[in-house]
Amino acid sequence: MQTNLLLLLSRLLLAALFVPAGIQTLGDIGGATRYFSGLGLPSPQLAAWGVGLFELIAGLAILAGFRTRITAALLGAFCLVAGYLGHYGQGDDPTLAFLHTQMLMKDIAIAGGFLALAAAGAGGYSIDALKR
Repeated sequence: MQTNLLLLLSRLLLAALFVPAGIQTLGDIGGATRYFSGLGLPSPQLAAWGVGLFELIAGLAILAGFRTRITAALLGAFCLVAGYLGHYGQGDDPTLAFLHTQMLMKDIAIAGGFLALAAAGAGGYSIDALKR
C-alpha cells in the first residue's frame, strides 16, 4: 500500500479518538470538571476546558495534516501524561486495577503511534504537503 495512503489512514484513525473526545468533553464541562476534580487536579474546570479544546483542535489538525509533526509530538506527550494521571496506580480491587492498567497501556501505545507520525510526517495527502 502506498505510504501517503497509509499515513492518511493513520491520521484518520488517530483523529477518530481525539475529535469526538474533545466534543464530548466540551459538551459536558460539568462532568469533565468532576472527573478532573476526582483526580486531585488544581483548577479542574480550567483543566476540563483546556483538555477539551486541545483534544478537539489537535485532533482536527492531525485529521487535516496541519503542522503534523509538532501536533503529533504534543498529542503523544498528552497521552503519556493523561495515562499517568488517569490510570497509573488507580483501582482498589483487582478487576478495576486491571482495567486501569489496560487503559494505561492503551495510552502508551497511542503515544507510540503519535511519535511514529511525528517522525514520518503527514504524508502527501495533507495541508502540510500543500504548503511545501
